[in-house]
Amino acid sequence: MDPDLSGLDAYLDEQGVDGYLIDADSTNSDQYYLSGFDAPDPFVTLYDGEVHLLFSRSLEYGRAKREARAATVERDVDFDRAAKVDEYGQREAVWHVLAEFLESYGVESVAVPPRFPLATADGIRERGVEVTPDSDGIVTEIRATKTAEEIEHVRESQKANEAAMQAAEDLIAAASVVDGTLHYEGDPLTSERVKEEIEVTLLRHGCALDETIVACGSDAADPHDRGSGPLTASDLIIVDIFPQNKASKYHADMTRTFCKGEPTDTQQEWYDLTHEAFDAAMDAVEPGATGADVHEAVLDVYEAAGQPTLRTDERAETGFIHSTGHGVGLDVHELPRISPAGGELKPGHVITIEPGLYDPEVGGVRIEDLVVVTEDGYENLTDYPKQLVVE
Repeated sequence: MDPDLSGLDAYLDEQGVDGYLIDADSTNSDQYYLSGFDAPDPFVTLYDGEVHLLFSRSLEYGRAKREARAATVERDVDFDRAAKVDEYGQREAVWHVLAEFLESYGVESVAVPPRFPLATADGIRERGVEVTPDSDGIVTEIRATKTAEEIEHVRESQKANEAAMQAAEDLIAAASVVDGTLHYEGDPLTSERVKEEIEVTLLRHGCALDETIVACGSDAADPHDRGSGPLTASDLIIVDIFPQNKASKYHADMTRTFCKGEPTDTQQEWYDLTHEAFDAAMDAVEPGATGADVHEAVLDVYEAAGQPTLRTDERAETGFIHSTGHGVGLDVHELPRISPAGGELKPGHVITIEPGLYDPEVGGVRIEDLVVVTEDGYENLTDYPKQLVVE
């Protein structure tokens, strides 16, 4: 994939700097996006209209020459690192190498991302390079608008996600109820056991994840509680899965809420109300609308039903207590925001819609789909039913 970096060119012109510099490993999504290279150790990427890479170790050099999206790939040995160590010492030599690397491309000033290493910034400043913090994160902004290829990567991850959700639901459905607790094959069915099924299924579909959420009862009343212990009958179970494809690095995200047994009137009411809020948000998604517009559509539904929200009480701890969604791509949480601070939605934005209600006395309900904004509305990338009761 060759990203459109015209926005980065315009940013450099606007800031009056010669280049954009990133010093990070490829778990930093801006680094991976700009360099096109996956490496576990930090390396330097310079963009000055072209991509140039600098490695402090030769280990990745050959692979980078084959795989990276770069005009040039160099090592610190190409800049007489050993001589610089003899002259300046181990630590200082690093900054002399980097300054010489920049000088070789005529770069005297750089913009750097918001979380750029302070030692690197100070090290090259002391050697005459002007360093300007990019407080807005221009590469992160560029990444928010996906190409057709990126959308296909997300779609592939979402298919794996749906297989994992089906595995989780099937496990809950197959469970029996013993003294109010779910049992499977003679043992209590725990959050941990369902997570294991999710993770194994994802691996079989080329995806992985560090954590997932299977939260039951009062655990589900905390939106980011991962959940633990036995699952109980007639309680709400939130299953939130956000895998990353191991090959493409792109994420998916989906949440469903299940109940094994007969939900209470309040649980069913909350589920139906959240489904209504979800539909209202989806109706608001279109190019030109803002993330704030979509968020407000959810707030209107919940507030009309008398539910607390952060708009009516910024200190609320129950009710609807988070944003409506977020962008998804190389990061599972990225731009754009579907929140009070959400800006204009544009074709190519991939976002979640995930309203929810929370109270320890009731539990938690959340419904989440993944959609891409199109020229005339949106396409839902999620193909999984929404149903509370698991038979």
